[in-house]
Amino acid sequence: MLLAGLPAPAGAVAYGTPTLALSASHLSGAVGAVGDPVVNVTVGQSGADVSALTVAASASSKPSVAGTGDVTVTGAGAVRQLAVTARARGYTSLTVEVTGLGGKTASTTLSYAASAPVQNPADARYFTGSADASAVVDVGGGHVVVADDESNVLRLYDRSRSGAPVRTWDFGSRLGVAKEVDIEGATRIGDTVYWTGSLGNNKDGAYKAPRNTVFTTTVSGTGAGTQLAYGRSYKKLREDLVAWDAAHGDRYGFAAGTAAGEAPKQVDGFNVEGLEFAPGSTTTAYLGFRAPLTPAVPGGKALIVPVVNFDQVLAVGAEAVFGTGIELDLGGLSLRDLRRNAAGQYLILAGSWAADDNSDPYALYQWDGVPGHAPVKRADLPTADPGGWEAVVEVPDLSVPGARVQLVTDSGSADLYGDGVEAKDLAHPEWKKARAAWFTLG
Repeated sequence: MLLAGLPAPAGAVAYGTPTLALSASHLSGAVGAVGDPVVNVTVGQSGADVSALTVAASASSKPSVAGTGDVTVTGAGAVRQLAVTARARGYTSLTVEVTGLGGKTASTTLSYAASAPVQNPADARYFTGSADASAVVDVGGGHVVVADDESNVLRLYDRSRSGAPVRTWDFGSRLGVAKEVDIEGATRIGDTVYWTGSLGNNKDGAYKAPRNTVFTTTVSGTGAGTQLAYGRSYKKLREDLVAWDAAHGDRYGFAAGTAAGEAPKQVDGFNVEGLEFAPGSTTTAYLGFRAPLTPAVPGGKALIVPVVNFDQVLAVGAEAVFGTGIELDLGGLSLRDLRRNAAGQYLILAGSWAADDNSDPYALYQWDGVPGHAPVKRADLPTADPGGWEAVVEVPDLSVPGARVQLVTDSGSADLYGDGVEAKDLAHPEWKKARAAWFTLG
């Protein structure tokens, strides 16, 4: 027996204190979720084989949200994966402990937040790092680039998994703006992605120049290897639209909708949210308006304005030239996103012009992109879960029965964790998240 205070026998191993590090100190999950984000746990101990170390949760500050038995650690090497199964909405601090040889331990804290269950959780994924998803572009290989209307950061995600972005790009300095462009629409032609700001006033009715921005990025690579490079920008499209409307008898009230003090999200406001090219064209782009409706009364039609030289507007800064406005009956809803597939089929995400997104109706309409042709409703969308439907990832073959489409929410105004804090204002980016969900079209 080794007596206290005496040196260890010759040849005995002196084990150091174990080390324990988390890839992130904050983690978000959802009750009933499939494939929630995980964190990596890196462990070590001098004098010991890492396979002899064990990792487990040893305490929870609120077991009703997630207890120690709801924490799963997999792997046996230096890097393990830790997952949490949420029991209820809220927050808890989880103590994660590594036990090494010689009975020595070390611990750290993982701050965990769980959001409420949603409908069809098996079809839901969560893109973390930002809550205000506003436009999505497919870049192939199962990955998408997602814009945020509260910043000028573009984020690359694996669309099949919940978790943090693979990489990010902040183009604010290249755009020469200090505030957000309020990116609301995007589309891709070849290797060029076109992005548009809302072009409208801010919510208080003040003109903010950065919002009057359209710009391009160039895509290289695909999937997780996607890279984006800044292209060019144009910052007069709003003025071009107002002048065009004025020259045609102020049919759509653009001058009034952009006046000082006018909020953008009202039935006679001015707010662009959709961007896509016309059938068979790489030059004429459709600008889809959230506001105004036409006529600008509840029950009016949704508005699309074609920009017939959109490629040259971005390529050389040409003044925008517009075609005849397109008015679509979407059952009193306005246009929130517009996306075309390679077969020329369009899917319209329709929602309210008002700011109270989470309670107003949403629907999906199929269209052929031809002015004068009526869109056909394909689905009503659920509105009971947090977040407003904001973007179409890509359009499937709409002629196939049971076609499925993935949509993404803007959850910036949602109280995800039951503490009254809007998601956009959460202190930790790991707790901010937008939801992507699959729907079967009727």
